[in-house]
Amino acid sequence: MMKDRAAIFEKVTELMDEYCVNCFLKAHFRKEYGKTYAHSFCINKCTVGQQIKELGKNLRGTRKRGDRKFSNK
Repeated sequence: MMKDRAAIFEKVTELMDEYCVNCFLKAHFRKEYGKTYAHSFCINKCTVGQQIKELGKNLRGTRKRGDRKFSNK
């Protein structure tokens, strides 16, 4: 399990650049059914999307208190 935020973001970027940018399924579903359907497909049915989703889960709790760039206070 990755804990370093920068490493997680790097891996997500690599996956997206390698597989998602020119994905013909994403383009097809977006054109035929809209971006919401395409996005849902990518997250729930695509193996790369599932990997990205799992990496995203690792980001929860990795930010230290006070690390926010913007604060509502």
